[in-house]
Amino acid sequence: MSTVPIIPESAPFSSEQRSWLNGFLAGILSRGAAGTLPSINSNATDKPKLLVLFGSQSGNAEGYSKKLCKEANARGFQARVAGLESIQPEELQTENNVLLITSTWGEGDMPDNAISFWDKLNQNGSSPKLDGLKFSVLALGDMNYGDTFCLAGRKLDQRFEELGAQRIHPRVDCDVDYDELAKTWSDGVFLSLLNTTGNHDETTNSSVVVEKEIETGYTRKNPFPAPLIECVALNAERSAKDTRHVAFSLEGSGLIYETGDALGLLPENCPEVVANIIAAHELDADAIVHIHNGSEAPLKEALKKHYEIRSLIGKSPETKVSPTDFINSLRKLQPRLYSIASSLKAHPNEVHLCVGAVRYEKDSIQHKGVASTFLADRLAKGKTAGVFIHTAKHFRIPANGKTPIIMVGPGTGIAPFRAFLEERKITGATGNNWLFFGDQKRSTDFLYHDQVLNWVKDGHLTRLDTAFSRDQTEKVYVQDRMLSAASELWSWLEQGSYFYVCGDASRMAKDVDAALHTIVQQQGGKSEDDASAYVNEMKKSKRYARDVY
Repeated sequence: MSTVPIIPESAPFSSEQRSWLNGFLAGILSRGAAGTLPSINSNATDKPKLLVLFGSQSGNAEGYSKKLCKEANARGFQARVAGLESIQPEELQTENNVLLITSTWGEGDMPDNAISFWDKLNQNGSSPKLDGLKFSVLALGDMNYGDTFCLAGRKLDQRFEELGAQRIHPRVDCDVDYDELAKTWSDGVFLSLLNTTGNHDETTNSSVVVEKEIETGYTRKNPFPAPLIECVALNAERSAKDTRHVAFSLEGSGLIYETGDALGLLPENCPEVVANIIAAHELDADAIVHIHNGSEAPLKEALKKHYEIRSLIGKSPETKVSPTDFINSLRKLQPRLYSIASSLKAHPNEVHLCVGAVRYEKDSIQHKGVASTFLADRLAKGKTAGVFIHTAKHFRIPANGKTPIIMVGPGTGIAPFRAFLEERKITGATGNNWLFFGDQKRSTDFLYHDQVLNWVKDGHLTRLDTAFSRDQTEKVYVQDRMLSAASELWSWLEQGSYFYVCGDASRMAKDVDAALHTIVQQQGGKSEDDASAYVNEMKKSKRYARDVY
């Protein structure tokens, strides 16, 4: 590729750096939608090695890491990708270049596959020195989590530096909609790597075309308008909760899912809330504004369908702004992910959810969960909502139907386990099934009780342990039931049982994890460290999986 020099000879670069940068900048000026970036000399006999590591819970970090590895190989690196569960920190001492992509889970926690790696990275007296390692971190998170936003990535970035590793490109923290920031980070990373490896072509300004993935069918960016089949209450009238069984039709969409996957839902904000915010800010509801997808819409429609407005509820403006400036200050309305509560084999062309409607009062102001009340209160039967399938490869039933499974899913956490049990029933899986379910009261909050009890009756559900916390003076939870059944639970684990948890991440999942460690330690006669190693091995072999939120 011939280029007109852009970097003058007087610039403080070597001839090869200047040559490469000229090609880089010329490529940027000339590239179209596909985009180009310079590559390492593909004829080099000694391609620089690059390790791409990921810490991933729902699959986003893993998916992006694999695409980045593919791109790196196209640029002339000898790149490989690995999950953090598959590598020991001391192995990094033999690496030269590492890119780390990680999500944050729960309240600032490491994703499951990164917990063991993080613990070993912080062991007193045995943490490896990482002098000579070059690295950069891309952190994925959600700004709604405030101080814990991208905390896992921030911790890893700091720890790598403390252990002597050299940061070749600044860490980038991404919100939920991360495509553009991630691309900026990867461009900067490859530029830095080219300059540090010194293995690019000195005589030509070679470049590689980075093709954008062409999405086909219905996706996050092109959701399917799924008609609502039904939205029915699962709680009895006297319940303090409002949990709904929600069913959508997928007829004609071509969408398929596996048990364990999640459904992405594009909700709409409450029109009453939109009207109150517009009035509080003294804005013109019918003013035409440009929205993020390039189209135009009246302000009230833009706020209803395209922007997050939860943080504005009850807030008065300090100064008056124009509708355009107001819109530009807001985040895009993000899809919500719900664990799928059905087996596609049992319900062809349908997808089911189990959703708890969120309603509460704070500072004399009524608050509503955006997506949950959209489903419970505002989406009429037959009307459509945009949906897509979010694959969750980490949360799958065993391929061997003879393998026993233990499921812990209180409240709406029962959703994927209803799907698991439907799938195992219709496929004739013979492995034993054990469910721990909990909620407030048996009389009002036993979700899917008829279906669950029928499975117990016909033997499909081998064992059911329930914990209804408000049915007695002393509250009882699913982790308490686990400890009461410790001996048998240990026996199932030793028989190779898979162990699954779904539900609240902040308390329940942590309490269940602590109970599991206790059972392994006490029933297995292990030390605390050996019990942790046992549980970590379960995670590594995909026998311990969590879908927590």
